[in-house]
Amino acid sequence: MAGLTTERVAERLAQVRERITRAGGDPASITLVAVTKDLGPEAVSTALDNGLADVGENRADQLIAKAAGIGRAVRWHYLARVQRNKVAALAPFVTLWQAVDRAAAGEEIARRAPGAAVLVQVNISGEPQKHGARSQEVPALVEALTAEGLDVRGVMAVGPTGLAETARPGFRSLVALADRLALPVRSMGMTDDLEVAVQEGSTMLRIGRGLFGPRPEGRDLRR
Repeated sequence: MAGLTTERVAERLAQVRERITRAGGDPASITLVAVTKDLGPEAVSTALDNGLADVGENRADQLIAKAAGIGRAVRWHYLARVQRNKVAALAPFVTLWQAVDRAAAGEEIARRAPGAAVLVQVNISGEPQKHGARSQEVPALVEALTAEGLDVRGVMAVGPTGLAETARPGFRSLVALADRLALPVRSMGMTDDLEVAVQEGSTMLRIGRGLFGPRPEGRDLRR
């Protein structure tokens, strides 16, 4: 893909970090997950070359193929809703399951990867096309996942479609929920709404286009 070089990604990474700083955040205290969905293995290599060891994938087949072929240490984040029939193949590679939104998925992860680290995905927008547990369901879900022996580290959410500012109330409510449950990780914020996410207390940003540029024609890299 044109422009996907270590040097170009380094420039974009510097821009992302500057945006974090201008929003009042500390780049050193926020984990950047480089989202390489629909990009080739060279995207993973350029991220690693720039010191980004956390890499996110939305597609199980792409994560498995890249993880099996990269030959370098990567902390793989699985960002898609967990389908139980995909867990066995993913389990050897995934460091953090970011989108657990129901107990059944947690049970399968616990069976295939005992003690795995997970985040609970919360639907903060109310949009039916977005996955995630409702806020009122999260305490019981955290309890159920913990009972399965999983390491519940925090919460994750996708902001609503539209202007970045519209994500603010949802991000704020997500942080309040995480505070109540004493969960330290708050994975919220992507390329278009990272400033709002940082201002509201994000500890983990999922950045695709902001690091790698537009994805191949016909695809929308909104992470």
